[in-house]
Amino acid sequence: MSPALQDGTLSTDLSRAEFERVAAIARSEAGLNLSPGKRPMISSRLAQRLRATGHADFKSYLAFLETAESQEERRKLVNVLTTNVSSFFREAHHFRTLETDVLPPLIERARAGGRVRIWSAGCSAGQEPYSIAMAILSAFPDADRHDIRILASDIDEIVLETARRGRYAGKQLQEVDLALRQQFFTDEGEELAAGDGLKALISFRRLNLVGDWPIKGPFDVIFCRNVVIYFDAATQAALWPRFHSLLVPGGVLFVGHSERLDARSARAFVSAGVTTWKRLAGPLPPHPEEGSR
Repeated sequence: MSPALQDGTLSTDLSRAEFERVAAIARSEAGLNLSPGKRPMISSRLAQRLRATGHADFKSYLAFLETAESQEERRKLVNVLTTNVSSFFREAHHFRTLETDVLPPLIERARAGGRVRIWSAGCSAGQEPYSIAMAILSAFPDADRHDIRILASDIDEIVLETARRGRYAGKQLQEVDLALRQQFFTDEGEELAAGDGLKALISFRRLNLVGDWPIKGPFDVIFCRNVVIYFDAATQAALWPRFHSLLVPGGVLFVGHSERLDARSARAFVSAGVTTWKRLAGPLPPHPEEGSR
């Protein structure tokens, strides 16, 4: 059924065949795994892009997506298909581990002139990297004068722009300790703005986790939480080795509460807490079938 109705509004009835075409594009562009049960939600979100691009129906829109000129629109499609939900100090146990176990030796290294790098992969609107920066600056107030930096990346340029601005409605920081809010944010009326000290530690960059990674590393800490759950098993299994290759031996990987390393990658890490993994020295173990040859 075409989404164009006689009154000019759009129906959100995406056919099964059209949904499968959208799912294939989402998989190839961003590794997203769209289950059939999400068809009504995807239909509604696609209607936004029809309105924005002036296409009369899903058929013509999908035909455009399969042309060579549609690269920018494919990026915008991925933006509307991804879910960007985050909060400051989300999964608090990770930040307790960061503050008590991970940061102290890294801060000592930075004080001695060493290099420290942390990656927030899938940073959404910036709550995670700003939380990391608050943890660092609380323990190391002059961190911005040392070689310690946070890379914050996301596939969605829209949420990255929000992250770069660093301005949040007051209710978004209600759960953050008052002392931290007063120390690191300025009151701008209805919004709280991240201070220069936080921003100085963070670089925001668009990055597609299933594409090329134009970064060198190595990283001491990687946060990739509640991101790979949107990927199929094969894509997840391909991602863990890539994170492993960019972590220093002993480096820490934080994953989401419902995410698990596959069996092969788990052999290259040791558990360091709830959904917290520390990279072992040495290369990634071979696949079981490779080891039997």
